[in-house]
Amino acid sequence: MANTPLWVFGYGSLMWNPGFAFDERAIARLDGFSRSFCMRSIHHRGTPEVPGLVLALDPVAGASCEGIVLRVKSGSEDDTIEYLRERELVSSAYLELSQRVELNDGRQVEAVTFVVDTDHVQYCGDLPLEEQAGIIARSVGGRGPNTEYLYNTAEHLAELGIRDAELDWLARRVREIEAGL
Repeated sequence: MANTPLWVFGYGSLMWNPGFAFDERAIARLDGFSRSFCMRSIHHRGTPEVPGLVLALDPVAGASCEGIVLRVKSGSEDDTIEYLRERELVSSAYLELSQRVELNDGRQVEAVTFVVDTDHVQYCGDLPLEEQAGIIARSVGGRGPNTEYLYNTAEHLAELGIRDAELDWLARRVREIEAGL
């Protein structure tokens, strides 16, 4: 990877907890995928007995996902990719792909992108939003409550000026469930 910048596309926790050093961060768009709670989490935000839900990029024709792209700190590319593989591929439910993303300033870069494997047992696309809210409200895993993951992601999207109507609805509904409404 010498002399080649490594870019990583983040659409969920990588936006607010990347876990690696980077030299540049920018808002970017990835076409052909939709951000959704379509992956059961049995490690980080749930357990095998009570799975949670985490975001994944679900392939959807005509869709796009806004997130961020991070240019990994020069010289730490190999360590970063090793870290990301350990973190993101813990249950092999994501596929590691290189995808073209467009930055807000018009540049296009190839970025490491983790997308859901729709053939994996943890894939659960098209769950109704109310069912998603119930799962997120009750699940806890090795990295903490599923609610924390949802709230942090929704807050960081809002700070970046990125609108995601489903995440906004889920955050409101999960707070209602927590309040007993």
